[in-house]
Amino acid sequence: MTAPALGYGTNGFSNHRLTDALRVIADLGYTATGLTLDHHHLDPYGPDLARETEQIGGLLAALGLRCVVETGARYLLDPHRKHHPTLVSESARPRIDFLLRAVRIAESLGADCVSFWSGNGEPGADPHTNRRRMIDHLDPVLDEARRRGVRLGLEPEPGMVVQRLDQALDLRRELGDPDQLGITLDVGHCVAVEPVDAAACIRRAGRLLVNVQLDDMRPGIHEHLEFGQGQLDLAATLAALDDTGYTGVAAVELPRHSHAAPQTAQRAMAALRRARETVSVQQVHTGAPLSSTIGDR
Repeated sequence: MTAPALGYGTNGFSNHRLTDALRVIADLGYTATGLTLDHHHLDPYGPDLARETEQIGGLLAALGLRCVVETGARYLLDPHRKHHPTLVSESARPRIDFLLRAVRIAESLGADCVSFWSGNGEPGADPHTNRRRMIDHLDPVLDEARRRGVRLGLEPEPGMVVQRLDQALDLRRELGDPDQLGITLDVGHCVAVEPVDAAACIRRAGRLLVNVQLDDMRPGIHEHLEFGQGQLDLAATLAALDDTGYTGVAAVELPRHSHAAPQTAQRAMAALRRARETVSVQQVHTGAPLSSTIGDR
């Protein structure tokens, strides 16, 4: 059985040059990354974007790193308001343009997908208005993704219009179940807001899962924690990925740990290896096939 490609997100290396961050990630044994487009990391509005994209694509290939393109930069579009505007904003043109750029960058990099979320509703906007806006604003992004053969991953995000997996699946159905649109699942979010655990969410998403973010959390609190600091059962989560046959990217998501990025990433890899060993022992006892070893390059 082939396991997911374990990665580490570049938003957890915000004090590093992107090229240095990718090298550290690879040196620690990761085989993938979640690459967040931002001012300092492959700026989608930069004057040398084409050259930089080619450079990063070459480095990813040389390091043996798969990638997904993440679009959760905080102040990229508006220097005053975090994550603004969003797909549920009345004036969403900057967000749509950003996602179109992300799709083109993903195509150039050969990325697995572009991951995105809904955003927070504007004051006074009712659920129907938010839903309608998101569907309308996603249309051009879906069209561009189809043309370029890039998959999209809608991420349920605590506190946003789409914050749980069932809401993401409902929205996908309302859009007509487009093949291009899959699900990004942050397993920590499952601990924080879902009625079932991360393993159950993974199994429910099933074949629609195109991107996984790995971190720990506590119920009711949206705070990305290192493994073991919250209530995530990491071994059960990895086992569920095995059970569903998921072979995409599963990248650690610790965006507020950049001050000690190399050490944090090293601890995360050690925790992943321990969890994989637990899964392997359980599979031996149950007679299930073993997964490939994390960190083998």
